[in-house]
Amino acid sequence: MDAFMLSRIQFGANISFHILFPTITIALGWVLLFFKLRFNATKDHKWMGAYRFWVKVFALSFAMGVVSGITMSFQFGTNWPGFMEAVGNIAGPLLAYEILTAFFLEAVFLGIMLFGFSRVPNWLHTTATFLVAFGTTMSAFWILVLNSWMHTPAGFEMRDGVAFATDWWAIIFNPSMPYRLTHMLLASGLTVAFLILGFSAFRWLIGDRRPDVRATFRTAAWMGALLIPAQIYMGDLHGLNTLEHQPQKVAAMEGNWDTKSNVPLLLFAIPDEEARENLYEVSVPNLASIILTHKADGVVQGLNDFVAEDGTALHPPVLPVFWSFRIMVGTGVAMLLLSWSALWFMRRGRGPGGVPKVMKIILVPMAFSGWVATLAGWYTTEIGRQPWLVQGVLTTEQAVADVPAPMVATSLTAYLLVYVFLLTAYIGVLFYLARKAADTDNSDDRKPTPAPKGAKAIPAE
Repeated sequence: MDAFMLSRIQFGANISFHILFPTITIALGWVLLFFKLRFNATKDHKWMGAYRFWVKVFALSFAMGVVSGITMSFQFGTNWPGFMEAVGNIAGPLLAYEILTAFFLEAVFLGIMLFGFSRVPNWLHTTATFLVAFGTTMSAFWILVLNSWMHTPAGFEMRDGVAFATDWWAIIFNPSMPYRLTHMLLASGLTVAFLILGFSAFRWLIGDRRPDVRATFRTAAWMGALLIPAQIYMGDLHGLNTLEHQPQKVAAMEGNWDTKSNVPLLLFAIPDEEARENLYEVSVPNLASIILTHKADGVVQGLNDFVAEDGTALHPPVLPVFWSFRIMVGTGVAMLLLSWSALWFMRRGRGPGGVPKVMKIILVPMAFSGWVATLAGWYTTEIGRQPWLVQGVLTTEQAVADVPAPMVATSLTAYLLVYVFLLTAYIGVLFYLARKAADTDNSDDRKPTPAPKGAKAIPAE
């Protein structure tokens, strides 16, 4: 491969690894706040038990996110200098806002959140939890502002090949930002819901039936059941926004080659870009037109509309976009079925004990289903923007550094080896924490969890 493709793979590998951890911390901070508020309101120590277990996961995920995020900033200089040269006047301030309004907030109050249980007043510990959760969300806000602007740039003008801001409100609230931000926040919520549900199921299967496990199992099942319909609705709105601003991406997602009406929804196909057709199609008639235009005979643009006179494709590579979109949707459907089924069984069986063992076994690997859906959605979005880095402004090829391919290949190999090791260690630690919690003497359930300073300690029932 040439340096251009290797640099793209390297950036993709780095962002893929990094995004796993903010996807957890964004929503987990709010779930921890919920646990803390429930404890404050009920003085039921199962909620503090849930808080103490999952705050460890938050701390580990936060640390991994911070460390892996450092490499992202280096790449702008080492592999993609053309990006900052062309749009640094906009990207630079947005990244700075993220540090000033989010990262500092998280860094200041994270210590209180993690170690201040019995060292500070209860109200201060609760406030610190809220501020850390708010900080993670603000971090997501600014990153999604920049990413959305790269897809639907607005509020700027080009002077000698350099972007200058003319309207910061238009830059921040660009046409796709509300949809992308909401879609990502819901994705984070679903990732955390199934992470908690999966590890609660795992703890149950290894014999941990304590009140905090029951509470987290119920909470996560309700989270998943409520958030997935909201995500489906927001996904529809996001798709309509993408159809307006990036029709070539939607055409790749649907595997639609020709502009026409009554477009079928392809459940399965193998897009062939050389022949510009699909092989082995399995489809539902008219459904793509109904989803995209809300009319059975709605006209949808095809990929053949995005080809230059010399035959050069002006649309993204079809196969990865087509299949990453289906992996995302398929994972979402599995989440819907499992979360709703879990609630149904719990209602019949009056709790997590009513959920069949086989479903609990399935829920354990589904703990990481949010990662699968998030990565698949991210690939759909980012590969679907090609050949543009900033839509209509800067191509990916224009931004790449003139670096020898062997040098990029060496750094890419090093990154991949480190990431495989770290990811394996991270998952191993999560299961270790779950087993350690389950191995704790069950007699501890009748002892009060040390309450935060200022909160009355009430023995567990």
